[in-house]
Formats: sequence, C-alpha cells, structure tokens
Amino acid sequence: MPRRVDHDERRRQLTDALLRIAGTRGLRAVTMREVAAEAGVSLRLVQYYFTDKKTLLESGLAELAARLDRRVKARAAEAGGNLTNRRVFEVVLGAILPSDEPSRLDQLAWTAYYATGLTEPAFAHDAAGGMAYPNALEDWLTARLRRAQDDGEADPARDARTEVAALLALTNGLTSSVLSGQRSAEGASAVLSYVLDVLFAEGG
Repeated sequence: MPRRVDHDERRRQLTDALLRIAGTRGLRAVTMREVAAEAGVSLRLVQYYFTDKKTLLESGLAELAARLDRRVKARAAEAGGNLTNRRVFEVVLGAILPSDEPSRLDQLAWTAYYATGLTEPAFAHDAAGGMAYPNALEDWLTARLRRAQDDGEADPARDARTEVAALLALTNGLTSSVLSGQRSAEGASAVLSYVLDVLFAEGG
C-alpha cells in the first residue's frame, strides 16, 4: 500500500528549509525554488502546500513563535514547578537569548524578517501580522509583572508596561550582541539576571 502522507510534517519540513535559508543567507534568498532545493523536494510540492511566497513566509513567522514557546516550556520544566514571578521572567527572556546553535539560527531568521521589513515597505505591510507575536508576549509579561507587584515582589510604583518594554528591548539588544560576537551567551544572561535582580529586589 502507498505510504500515507503526513501533511503537517511535510509543511514543517518546508518551513524548516525556509528558516534555514533565512538564518544563513537572509530573507532575500528565500524563493519557492530555493526552499524546494533546500528541502530536497520538487518546486511543485512547495507550491502545493504554499500557494505563494507570502503564505510561505507567514509559516516561518508562526514556526519561529512556536519554537520560542517550546523553548520556554522546556526551560520551565527544567526549573521545576511553582516558579516565582522573577524566575518566570528569567525563563521567558532567557529563552529568547541565543544559547545554542538552534536558537542562534532562529534569532538570525527573526533578524532577517525584521531587516527586510525595514527596507521593503510592501513586505513590512504583508508581515505586519508578525507583530502579533511580540505584542502578545509583551502583554503577557506585563500582566505577570503586575501580579508580582500585587504580590509585593516588585515596586508597585513602577509602570509595568514600560518596565516590560525596557526588558524586551534589553533582551533584543543582548541577542544582537551575542549574534555579533560582542559577548557570550553566558555574559548576556548575567546582564539580564542583574537587571531582574534590581527590578524584583525593589519589591522587598
């Protein structure tokens, strides 16, 4: 009997190929034909699963967000249950930092999307939905910091939204410094830990 095709797995295979190209050669190198070559399949197969380049690129954004979510859950599981609010921030923001080769390539792919959006207005408009992922993360962390303030773990006088925006900007900046070789992943984690210590110590 012919082997039954796992369509979800095939889509993941093609999306993984897209992200490998984006992370190593930039988003401008991504074409339906290049993705087919990277995945070792026919162009017709890529066109079957993704009707155009726009839907292909959207799948990449969704997969990058899903990978980050999986890393967060894995780090939380390693840290054990009943995490403090401070530890939650350390787990989530620490998962963004490139600490190994897979996360480094993912951050390079994120950077490729971001850079292309800055220089190509049409792409930025098409990819605007990608902002849903960072916006959702900011909303979630803001709610978590407000909980910490209510629990007396962080200074209630600080504006939670502004603090979270600053933490995310710091984390993104640290990510760039790791990718460029300015500092190690361990050094970036130490900077993040220092800032979190200051923020959460003020609640006591």
